[in-house]
Amino acid sequence: MSFPENLPSDSMVYDVVVVGSCMTDLVSYTPRLPKAGETIHGHKFFIGFGGKGANQCIQAARLGAKSAMVSKVGKDSFGDNYIENFKSNGVSTVYVGQTDEASTGVAPITVNDEGQNAIVIVAGANLLLNSEDLERASKVIDCAKVVVCQLEIRPAITLEALKIARKAGVKTIFNPAPAIADLDPEFYKETDVFCCNETEAEILTGIEVCNVENAGKAGSVLLEKGCGSVIITLGAEGSVLMSRDKRTPHYIPTKKVKAVDTTILTNLYQRLVIEEKRIQEEVGESRDEG
Repeated sequence: MSFPENLPSDSMVYDVVVVGSCMTDLVSYTPRLPKAGETIHGHKFFIGFGGKGANQCIQAARLGAKSAMVSKVGKDSFGDNYIENFKSNGVSTVYVGQTDEASTGVAPITVNDEGQNAIVIVAGANLLLNSEDLERASKVIDCAKVVVCQLEIRPAITLEALKIARKAGVKTIFNPAPAIADLDPEFYKETDVFCCNETEAEILTGIEVCNVENAGKAGSVLLEKGCGSVIITLGAEGSVLMSRDKRTPHYIPTKKVKAVDTTILTNLYQRLVIEEKRIQEEVGESRDEG
């Protein structure tokens, strides 16, 4: 295990700290998604930088937020390249550890001509992020304006990170993906903004989210579980927002566009949520703790 030397001082403050995953995307473009047991020809391939956590962190930095990543990659070429990618995007890598006990996480992705995708996640080193790593990063988590988490690392570590942030009075944003049907109830209570898509909402609430009305019903269930506010994204149909203070579902439609690849859209949406929370913090308009 190795971490960069020269850790920042306790006074280092980041707008956004993301505790989460780094995945090397292995992306194939095909006319359609293959059926089980079928081999088809693709027409394009590339290797990219993915992982929900890393995507959100880099997008934060590109939008001007001072950002730090807390994660783990392998001591391999994918891991080395990932750290360099963070640096080139202005993301602090002080708390990105490298391990020789597992490879860097990978995500083979197939994208069809309509922009729909199928993804397999091999988490690798992401699953080795542990409590010692969080303790090492606790100072920057405590001082952040927003902490963002997902479920592509071990759920127990994600929950621990949320608790550290909440104890310090830091705003938390949680994306429950990949969704877990029996998600620990504490996740809801430790989350200021709970952001999920319609499939995740259905898994977590048992309500089929096939329209705006049902999204509102699912959102109400999530609020009852303890979330400060809920955002349910509905793909091309937009999103529904609710909060403890404003329980009436607020529907936000989207403009129609041609989809190229939907893989990163949820992460981008969350990044916009993060930016709004950061701006509200700066002008003193963030909501009071519930």
